[in-house]
Amino acid sequence: MAKPEKYFVAVDLGSSKVGVLIGQRDERDGIEVVGMGCAPNRGTRKGNIVNVDATVEALKQATEEAEVMAGVEVSRAWVGVAGSDIRSVNSRGMVYVARKDREITRQDIQRVLDAAQSAALPSDREILHAIPQEFVVDEQGGIADPLGMLGSRLEVAVHLVTGHSTRNKTLLTCVNRAGIEVVELVFEPLAAAEALLTPDERELGSLLVDIGSGTTGHALFIDGEIHHSAVLPIGASHFTNDLAQVLRTPFAEAEKIKMKRGCCLASLVGDDEGISVPTVGGGGARVVPRQELCEILQPRAEELFQLIREELVRSGCDGVLRGGVVLSGGGAQLDGLLELAEQIFDASVRYGLPRGLGGLTDVINSPTWSTSAGLLRYALAREQALDRVRSRAPFSVRGVVGSLRGMFQDLL
Repeated sequence: MAKPEKYFVAVDLGSSKVGVLIGQRDERDGIEVVGMGCAPNRGTRKGNIVNVDATVEALKQATEEAEVMAGVEVSRAWVGVAGSDIRSVNSRGMVYVARKDREITRQDIQRVLDAAQSAALPSDREILHAIPQEFVVDEQGGIADPLGMLGSRLEVAVHLVTGHSTRNKTLLTCVNRAGIEVVELVFEPLAAAEALLTPDERELGSLLVDIGSGTTGHALFIDGEIHHSAVLPIGASHFTNDLAQVLRTPFAEAEKIKMKRGCCLASLVGDDEGISVPTVGGGGARVVPRQELCEILQPRAEELFQLIREELVRSGCDGVLRGGVVLSGGGAQLDGLLELAEQIFDASVRYGLPRGLGGLTDVINSPTWSTSAGLLRYALAREQALDRVRSRAPFSVRGVVGSLRGMFQDLL
């Protein structure tokens, strides 16, 4: 019998950086962050790998930094994915209960989950996650775990997250070449939700918006489960690029200006504020009103949130944000973004900071580390589910959060 994992490793392979966290399982069945590493990444664009060697080098650098801090060697990791190729869809499956006494067994649950995952997909796509939203037994819905119930027909609604198979293989190749075995590829907003959303927010209806450098992923939770998710090919680097082009300043200078003085809501900026902006080619700096920066950044921020809002409308999930909106990711720290989101979504909005972890929490207490922290929480939840299998504890569908196919095979 396999021993429980003592250490968990999370890898957030972003478009601008690679972040690695090492967590140690403590005596209270929690997890403490004992190592962290970060390295710039020039091998990824819009969440997709465009330079294998550069990506591998960034992975090695971040991993070595985390290993030195934690005093352990990394061999296996949970890796986040949020490329612009990610697609999600809700699907349903139905089977008839085979037993004469009509008692629903684990085999029945596995069969109905397989039926829900058999939806026709293009040959170049593969399922990353199949997450149950609810089970239905003889037209009685809202069931979280049908094991042991009596009925003749079992149905399930699932949320399928799919990725491009070739791009996933490229990601796996990069991580393996860095000397790391991939335990599981995890959709980043799903992972971040583990560290950011409270149970009440999940139940009431909450939207998690994870703004990375090259992409923005979002996930909507209703009644405790994910009901909609998507990735948009717009991220924080697009804000910077807009500034660089309009102000005719180097990209690196535009990034500094955005982080220090940028704002995307005009009502928060005074008319008399000025900012020194260096010009391309080493020419003299010129003073630009801060209001002008806002006029550049605000349209891009509005475009991003409007696109997400349109996604919710198309999925029939608009107007359900009683739990509010949570902003995460390094791009979420732009001044005015929270207030603008409140206006567009007509809901309460807060910044998401990692929760439920011990150890180096003061160091990772930033939206930038939301995904890595969430991957650690996700890994712990999966390990706890395996613990229940090892101990023959009662089966729980909700205890298995991610890609369920392999987990249910273990349970049968």
